[in-house]
Amino acid sequence: MSSSPPRETFRLGPFITPRIWNGLWQLSSNAWGSASVNKIRQGMVRHAAMGYTGFADHYGSAEIIFGQFQQSLPSAESVVGATKWCVFKRINPTRTVVLAAVQERMERMRTSRVDLLQFHWQDYSDKGYLTALNHLCDLKEEGIISAIGLCNFDTIRTDEICTQLGPGAIVSNQVQFSIIDNRPLHGMADVCEKHGLKLLTYGTLCGGFLADKWLGATEPDSYSGNLTPSQRKYLDVIVKAWGSWELFQSLLLVLRMIGDRHERSIANVATRWVLDHPFVGAVIIGVRLGLSEHPDENQKVWGFRLTPQDNSAIEAILQRSNGRTIITSIGDCGAEYR
Repeated sequence: MSSSPPRETFRLGPFITPRIWNGLWQLSSNAWGSASVNKIRQGMVRHAAMGYTGFADHYGSAEIIFGQFQQSLPSAESVVGATKWCVFKRINPTRTVVLAAVQERMERMRTSRVDLLQFHWQDYSDKGYLTALNHLCDLKEEGIISAIGLCNFDTIRTDEICTQLGPGAIVSNQVQFSIIDNRPLHGMADVCEKHGLKLLTYGTLCGGFLADKWLGATEPDSYSGNLTPSQRKYLDVIVKAWGSWELFQSLLLVLRMIGDRHERSIANVATRWVLDHPFVGAVIIGVRLGLSEHPDENQKVWGFRLTPQDNSAIEAILQRSNGRTIITSIGDCGAEYR
């Protein structure tokens, strides 16, 4: 087995980017742990040097630190930064309002152009999201946004937006997708194929639960204080929506057996399962820069594919779960945030 198989890339608007991105949501709170800004920037440099050149999220100081990092590079174009504009309350999305939101992103990221602006709109009953997106498209034409994506939009609204704005206007939708939470398979995949859209998926490793360290472990206490906010969220999904801790252990065991066949980790196999779906552009894996990083292990996602035998073994476990009903118990993509 080659120690450094070629990394996989995909087209995202004007960019060619790797299929594993760095998720920066841990910068939103010390609840994920804390490291100095210098250590965080050093972590960004390490990841970019290894080919992880996509960075995503806007929480806390993420935009500011990424902007400083990008500005320090010999070529700012060597990395791609995805940020968000999230609208949680009712607004009148005039051009002035939309431009001000984009300019705030630009100022924080120290850039004259946003690489990927991901748009989230909370209230579907307010069709202002279409107005806002039309203004964003105008700003893209004017050169201050390179590409526009959605964030946590459901299947119906994603189809509506892509149909109204036309081909190529929207390049991506950032949604949750994993072996545990397979909601994008129920409609979103078809919309992606219809409109040439790619998903940027998070939750791929369920906050780190889809990993070797949890094989054989007892179910953790959500309130013990030892779990990150992401782990508390995904533990609820695993034991309340998907199935039980016992069934999850059976899944980990199957993933370990598959990993043994390919000389890969459980996390590698879980990531490969997501990437093997053609509508997925990239997985966004959260990194606690300066605290908990796995760039070497993530490199091993490249260079192998799951076999029909592997997928059948995984499917046998999923058939025993409530995975196919999560879309009704939780709702379509992004429903958990509305």
